[in-house]
Amino acid sequence: MELKLGDVQTTALIPLAVKANETKRKNARIRDQKAVEIIKALKVDTKPYDKFMSHEGVVARTIMLDRQLKAIIRNAPDTVIVNVGAGFDDRFSRVDNGKILWFDLDLPDLIAARRKAFTERDRVTMIAGNALDSKWCDPVKKALAGRKSKPVFIAEGLFMYLTLDQIRTFLEVLKINFPSGGTLIAEQNCKFMQKSEKHHDTVKNTNAHFCSGTDSGQEIADLTDGIQLVEEHSFNEEMKKYSIRAKLFALLLPKVNDRWATFRW
Repeated sequence: MELKLGDVQTTALIPLAVKANETKRKNARIRDQKAVEIIKALKVDTKPYDKFMSHEGVVARTIMLDRQLKAIIRNAPDTVIVNVGAGFDDRFSRVDNGKILWFDLDLPDLIAARRKAFTERDRVTMIAGNALDSKWCDPVKKALAGRKSKPVFIAEGLFMYLTLDQIRTFLEVLKINFPSGGTLIAEQNCKFMQKSEKHHDTVKNTNAHFCSGTDSGQEIADLTDGIQLVEEHSFNEEMKKYSIRAKLFALLLPKVNDRWATFRW
């Protein structure tokens, strides 16, 4: 399987490598057999993409988001979920209840690679498109017809590669195309990390650059009218459960780690 990806899209190899390596551990905290298969097919050297802090961060964010999505799905079994910047993520397999509809959205080169790795599945649709262009919204709107639940949008490993103006555009795409409301769960990185990107343990091994950072999700909510910050949780909350190093990081640098922020409109 040959892989040709743009600079930002290459960062999709970071969570892929982490999930594959974690799955192979004896006491794996998350399991993603598809990640193992893809890494093997690509013959990727995972070392540049799997360092301690990134590894623990990806594991933590996976556990936290899976938990949150499962709670949403329990309350709204017919939820329509859009994974924005999906990369090689296989979250659908972990949270599926047999009723949800799922969309994996990413740029054309990544979706082309994804189509080679993932076979077509019932209730899962892959969309090649730009999150900032509303064309991708049409199939999601059709899927929502006749469903009671409001849509849920995931932005994992995305916002840090967008400028604040681009994030504003994305929020406006959501508001205009889904005026009845919805939920956005988006990963946030901090301003310090944006300035210190050359020291990031794995992103520094790609050609991607952090284009924005926030110290509070409220800064995202304030970008456009009608967006409400519901809650925000640092990855430290999960990471510190597993190692002394992560506990020290959470104690000494509590605001440096990435966060999950939930927004509604």
